[in-house]
Amino acid sequence: MSAIQRIALLLTIVGAINWGLIGFFQFDLVAFIFGGQGSVLARIIYGLVGIAGLINLGLLFKPSQEIVREPEPRATR
Repeated sequence: MSAIQRIALLLTIVGAINWGLIGFFQFDLVAFIFGGQGSVLARIIYGLVGIAGLINLGLLFKPSQEIVREPEPRATR
Protein backbone atom coordinates (compact mmCIF):
# COMPACT_ATOMS: atom_id res chain seq x y z
CA MET A 1 0.00 0.00 0.00
CA SER A 2 1.44 3.36 -0.97
CA ALA A 3 1.80 6.33 1.37
CA ILE A 4 -1.06 8.16 -0.37
CA GLN A 5 -3.34 5.15 0.11
CA ARG A 6 -2.40 4.96 3.80
CA ILE A 7 -3.15 8.66 4.30
CA ALA A 8 -6.43 8.23 2.42
CA LEU A 9 -7.32 5.27 4.61
CA LEU A 10 -6.55 7.28 7.75
CA LEU A 11 -8.74 10.16 6.56
CA THR A 12 -11.52 7.75 5.68
CA ILE A 13 -11.36 6.29 9.19
CA VAL A 14 -11.53 9.81 10.65
CA GLY A 15 -14.59 10.47 8.50
CA ALA A 16 -16.22 7.21 9.58
CA ILE A 17 -15.65 8.03 13.24
CA ASN A 18 -17.09 11.51 12.71
CA TRP A 19 -20.19 10.08 10.97
CA GLY A 20 -20.59 7.57 13.81
CA LEU A 21 -20.51 10.38 16.35
CA ILE A 22 -23.06 12.33 14.32
CA GLY A 23 -25.33 9.29 13.99
CA PHE A 24 -25.19 8.17 17.60
CA PHE A 25 -24.75 11.42 19.52
CA GLN A 26 -25.56 14.25 17.06
CA PHE A 27 -22.03 15.54 17.66
CA ASP A 28 -19.87 16.68 14.76
CA LEU A 29 -16.28 16.41 16.02
CA VAL A 30 -14.74 18.09 12.96
CA ALA A 31 -17.09 21.08 13.26
CA PHE A 32 -16.43 21.24 17.00
CA ILE A 33 -12.64 21.28 16.57
CA PHE A 34 -12.52 23.66 13.60
CA GLY A 35 -15.24 26.16 14.51
CA GLY A 36 -18.45 24.98 12.85
CA GLN A 37 -19.42 23.24 9.64
CA GLY A 38 -19.12 26.42 7.61
CA SER A 39 -15.58 27.29 8.67
CA VAL A 40 -12.90 27.11 6.02
CA LEU A 41 -10.82 24.54 7.95
CA ALA A 42 -13.80 22.24 8.54
CA ARG A 43 -14.75 22.43 4.85
CA ILE A 44 -11.16 21.55 3.89
CA ILE A 45 -11.25 18.52 6.20
CA TYR A 46 -14.63 17.43 4.79
CA GLY A 47 -13.24 17.81 1.27
CA LEU A 48 -10.09 15.81 2.09
CA VAL A 49 -12.19 13.03 3.62
CA GLY A 50 -14.32 12.94 0.47
CA ILE A 51 -11.27 12.73 -1.79
CA ALA A 52 -9.84 10.01 0.48
CA GLY A 53 -13.05 8.04 0.05
CA LEU A 54 -12.70 8.24 -3.72
CA ILE A 55 -9.09 7.06 -3.50
CA ASN A 56 -10.15 4.15 -1.31
CA LEU A 57 -12.88 3.29 -3.80
CA GLY A 58 -10.05 2.12 -6.04
CA LEU A 59 -9.01 -0.36 -3.34
CA LEU A 60 -12.42 -1.97 -3.57
CA PHE A 61 -11.76 -3.05 -7.14
CA LYS A 62 -8.07 -3.87 -6.74
CA PRO A 63 -7.50 -7.60 -7.06
CA SER A 64 -6.29 -9.18 -3.86
CA GLN A 65 -2.87 -10.75 -3.91
CA GLU A 66 -2.84 -14.48 -4.00
CA ILE A 67 -1.63 -16.14 -0.86
CA VAL A 68 1.42 -18.20 -1.58
CA ARG A 69 1.35 -21.33 0.53
CA GLU A 70 4.14 -23.73 1.09
CA PRO A 71 3.22 -27.29 0.08
CA GLU A 72 2.54 -29.49 3.05
CA PRO A 73 5.28 -31.98 3.72
CA ARG A 74 4.37 -35.55 2.84
CA ALA A 75 4.38 -38.08 5.56
CA THR A 76 7.13 -40.65 5.05
CA ARG A 77 6.46 -44.30 5.75
